[in-house]
Amino acid sequence: MTQELDLWFDPTKCLIAGKWVSPEGGEDLPLFNPSSGEQIGSIARGTKADIDAAVAAADAAWRGEWGKVTAVERGRILFRLGQLVLQRVEHLARIEAIDVGKPLKQARADAVALARYLEFYGGAADKLHGETIPYLDGYTVYTLREPHGVTGHIVPWNYPMQIIGRSVGAALATGNACVLKPAEDACLTALAFADLARQAGLPDGALNVVPGLGSEAGAALCTHPGVHHVSFTGSVATGVQVQAAAARNVVPVTLELGGKSPQLVFDDADLDAALPFLVNAGIQNAGQTCSASSRILVHRSIHDQVVERMATRYTSLQVGPALADLDVGPLISGKQKSIVSGFLDKGNDLSKAAEGLLKEAPEGGNYIKPTLFADVSADHSLARDEIFGPVQVIIPFDEEDEAVAIANGTDYGLVASIWSRDGARQMRLARKIRSGQVFINNYGAGGGVELPFGGMGKSGHGREKGFEALYGFTTLKTVAAYHG
Repeated sequence: MTQELDLWFDPTKCLIAGKWVSPEGGEDLPLFNPSSGEQIGSIARGTKADIDAAVAAADAAWRGEWGKVTAVERGRILFRLGQLVLQRVEHLARIEAIDVGKPLKQARADAVALARYLEFYGGAADKLHGETIPYLDGYTVYTLREPHGVTGHIVPWNYPMQIIGRSVGAALATGNACVLKPAEDACLTALAFADLARQAGLPDGALNVVPGLGSEAGAALCTHPGVHHVSFTGSVATGVQVQAAAARNVVPVTLELGGKSPQLVFDDADLDAALPFLVNAGIQNAGQTCSASSRILVHRSIHDQVVERMATRYTSLQVGPALADLDVGPLISGKQKSIVSGFLDKGNDLSKAAEGLLKEAPEGGNYIKPTLFADVSADHSLARDEIFGPVQVIIPFDEEDEAVAIANGTDYGLVASIWSRDGARQMRLARKIRSGQVFINNYGAGGGVELPFGGMGKSGHGREKGFEALYGFTTLKTVAAYHG
């Protein structure tokens, strides 16, 4: 492992039952730097045997020591873990930047967000209450919120720290024991998080981490009969497989999948306020974000003005290595670069309004220039399909109803934004747009740890973030006591 990563743990091992152990098969997977394309080390190639051991450890923890920990103490452990993350923000950000390819400032924001998730769920752990229900004379009826037991977490490579915070954090707060399978393309901060959890006092087995291939370790986790809930973030195709696998054991699944999120810009919008959101929501993390705003729907009367202003910003975007801390870093892999390049080829018939600039980008890196297309038809592939790269299209519309139809005209429904000063329009469209989150005169609300997040349609189901996530990681029990 190169010195630039400065790891304090061995990434070729799994964390199972509180101990770092070599994978049962004894094999590793290569680890590549997206900024250069060079191999910088190896990670463990966990298999079904390792998942079996991790689930057994989680089950023992849930039924044993971890299951006896009070809600308030669970909260204290999560809060201590959040403090450890804050103490290591710069270190974690550097690891994430090198591993994922994102600029340092974005990786730093992810580390701070991870700590915030832990603070939020630590504070919420002892505030998840049941209810009493008025019933027949002689009865006292109440409900209890109880953990599922063992929860499986499959997190992607684009935002490892944030997604671990919002899924594992909520699961631990409610008393579940977790088995985490991070993405093989970027799992270093997942392993770092697991080690910090040990330092924070999390009992052995309450959190287990098994790196490996999705087709091996991931598949074993989804189909394991000892897993009582599965949380998955990733592609639609894989999400379908995860849900089908979990269904064999009649296990609930939280799915956060793809997106083709629109921003609707009306002729009364404050363009000075909107412009940073219009661009940044599409190019952050090189567009490798489920909630990326890849469609900009603009009233025809201001279409050319918006194109000009966005193009000016695009031509100033600098693309380069993660540690250079520019506007945009590389894509995660050569495979992803090939996919995005294929989409760009489909745009050869479109008007390319602008693209960014490469700056000292090594030839072996997975770089794509941010690209903006103007006056795009709503039925074009670039306007309908998730690209997962720094590519945005501007689609003109004439009437409000047309804008809504275009916004709802894909298979996805994750995030949307409305830019207008008209309060009545804001309320109408917030109801009409089919999306799990709708923002008015902003986009993303600064990350919004407190805000429930999830999709409609092929963007998935279930909710993460906020207090709502705690309900998903618990099961409701009704107790009816007859006392005469």
